[in-house]
Amino acid sequence: MNRLESMTILVAVVDSGSLSAAARHLGMPLATVSRKVGELESHLKTRLLHRTTRQLSLTEAGISYVAACRRILEEIGEAERAATGEYASPKGELVVTAPVVFGRLHVVSVVADFLAHYPEIDISLVLTDRVVHLMDEHADVAIRIGELPDSTLMATGVGTVRRVICASPTYLATHSAPLRPRDLAGHECITFEVLASMRAWVFGSGKSELSVPVRSRLTVNTAEAAIEAAILGVGLIRVLSYQVADAVRENALCVVLDDFESAPLPINLVHKGQAPLPLKLRAFLDFVTPRLRARASSEFGDVTNV
Repeated sequence: MNRLESMTILVAVVDSGSLSAAARHLGMPLATVSRKVGELESHLKTRLLHRTTRQLSLTEAGISYVAACRRILEEIGEAERAATGEYASPKGELVVTAPVVFGRLHVVSVVADFLAHYPEIDISLVLTDRVVHLMDEHADVAIRIGELPDSTLMATGVGTVRRVICASPTYLATHSAPLRPRDLAGHECITFEVLASMRAWVFGSGKSELSVPVRSRLTVNTAEAAIEAAILGVGLIRVLSYQVADAVRENALCVVLDDFESAPLPINLVHKGQAPLPLKLRAFLDFVTPRLRARASSEFGDVTNV
């Protein structure tokens, strides 16, 4: 029995959540994956997994054994990368994920500069507004906007971004600008799912936090669609400041209720924090972090208020 291969398969099963998902990920027949795990359990003379038709979970012995497998496989991976020269010169592929609009406006240009500086590193950039799980989806770095849950991931702050309420000059000319949050009761709004803003908008923070119900005339699933609808005069929107910076500068949208804004949202670079960090990942973090911080200080909150 090739124990390293069996360890790799076992870890893939645990990470994927099922034998069949691991088989698809590894490109192996399901029967082979099942047999390899069974052989490992026979060798250890203990059960590592609880299997049912609906669920797979680790036994107590399995929890400690899989943790040891991860350490062993990571050390082997580090040794192989060192032997192939990755730690002498940054090389290889990185998978980076970011929110769609933020990625288009700020990450693509920074990544382009990075690629010019590091010709032996390739990047797969995944722009999506859903949360990508680094462990499950084999991503190296994620740019996250918002408060982070407690986890074992490592996070590096690069700035904050405001949440602003906007409307077109045409809409404000016919409805008048709201002067305080409660004025929203008489206004038409556009909501979208990403900011969890479909029924109420939150103002202030801490003990002064205020949740105000809004009437959604239009619900969409992307910020860009909401912004376009607002420019067309459909109603008020609540978005992140960088998403509307151009529209505000061009007077297509006006910011209102800025005195009542909730606390800015943190922006973080998140990675798995393996030690030592592969040189390609360290190079990326060192390159991108100061550049995003510079953008955060000059652009993310830079919208003209009315």
